[in-house]
Amino acid sequence: MEGQLSEILRQKIIDGLATQPPPFTRRDVRIPQIKGKAVAVIGMRRTGKTTFLWQLLADRLSAGTPREDLLYFNFEDERLGDLRARNMGMIVEEYYSLHPEGRDTRRATFFFDEIQVVPGWEVFARRLLDTERVDLFLSGSSALLLSREVATSMRGRAVEAMVHPLSFREYLRHLHREPGHPPLAITKAARSLLERDLRNYLQTGGFPESLGLGLRDHHELLDGYVDSVLLRDVIERHKVSHPIALRWMVRHLLGNAGGFFTVNKFCGDLRSQGIPVAKGTIHEYLAHLEDAFLIRTVSLATNSERQRMVNPRKVFPIDPGLIPIFDQSGKPNTGHALETCVLLHLDRAGAQTSWVKTPDGFEVDFLAVHPGSRKELIQICTNVEDGKTREREIRSLLNAKKNNPGVSLHLITLDPWPSETPLPKNIHHHLASDWLLA
Repeated sequence: MEGQLSEILRQKIIDGLATQPPPFTRRDVRIPQIKGKAVAVIGMRRTGKTTFLWQLLADRLSAGTPREDLLYFNFEDERLGDLRARNMGMIVEEYYSLHPEGRDTRRATFFFDEIQVVPGWEVFARRLLDTERVDLFLSGSSALLLSREVATSMRGRAVEAMVHPLSFREYLRHLHREPGHPPLAITKAARSLLERDLRNYLQTGGFPESLGLGLRDHHELLDGYVDSVLLRDVIERHKVSHPIALRWMVRHLLGNAGGFFTVNKFCGDLRSQGIPVAKGTIHEYLAHLEDAFLIRTVSLATNSERQRMVNPRKVFPIDPGLIPIFDQSGKPNTGHALETCVLLHLDRAGAQTSWVKTPDGFEVDFLAVHPGSRKELIQICTNVEDGKTREREIRSLLNAKKNNPGVSLHLITLDPWPSETPLPKNIHHHLASDWLLA
């Protein structure tokens, strides 16, 4: 049996070394530069993690690394059903039997995809980092490779690279329409096309496989993604005892993107439908959904942990394309889609984000604290034609600044700001299309 497994591993290694990187849309994913750590490529299912592994391989290849020093190996293969951690070392031995001159003299890079299908893979990964001259990248579609699991399993030996659905810039790149000039330097015709693309992106989102599909196929595909996450990453993994309540909860959250969510109120809604569920269970479900990268929650900006817990959280999907599928209002939800995009843009930039409620009762969409402690208060609005709307947004920002000294004020709108309406000098206005490309 071991001899047969050895032959399979050798052939997969030969094939992996011979395969050239496939065509891909380049992703703007940050890789932590910390020596001696494995990099776990994480994110929701179908966001393009495998493709990103190939991008990393292609980057090293173009930088001059010999092809034989770059091994892509996919563990999702029915022939490897008997592979366990104790014999995963055979992969290393078979690789170096093909290229013995590189062992201990050159640094190889291993890209291990779907590694979580092998029980005990973490022990092998740690030993590989300790005993061989390798850089190690790990990825997989299972919930077993969620960020919390990787950090625990690898005992501090792994860092994370988060792959979101396509950002607006990546979406334009995928369509071969990424601007070659700063937004302020593009022509009027290019500006019109850019604004149209943004409105389309707010509706379709950025799951790579869904782009270019007809409306029905697009909705069915994304609905299937959500079902897959619920079943495999939440219900099966956590042995959920109330799957009906969980599904109800997901449809409520995704159908009210950017809305406020309180556990007490939702439990009351469930009881009114004859579905009694404990508050603690709902708290757990919310954490599970966030761990599976399906949703993103934003808490109140406060130094009090108690205030943070008792105040409602704003809940957003991981991609704006999920909103039209679950929003039953029948109205365009452009505002919440734009708010979702702004939040995810801040996440990609590494900002810590919360929402603000002032002592005077005014609300601001986000307080973003960037690495280095730079702070921004950000208000988002789609249509600013109405004078009362403009006044409200300005008043909220100025009021929130009173309790946030040293913070910069930003107003992001989908439509241009009316030229006849001056803004206070300390408020920076941004067209959404420009800000999302910054």
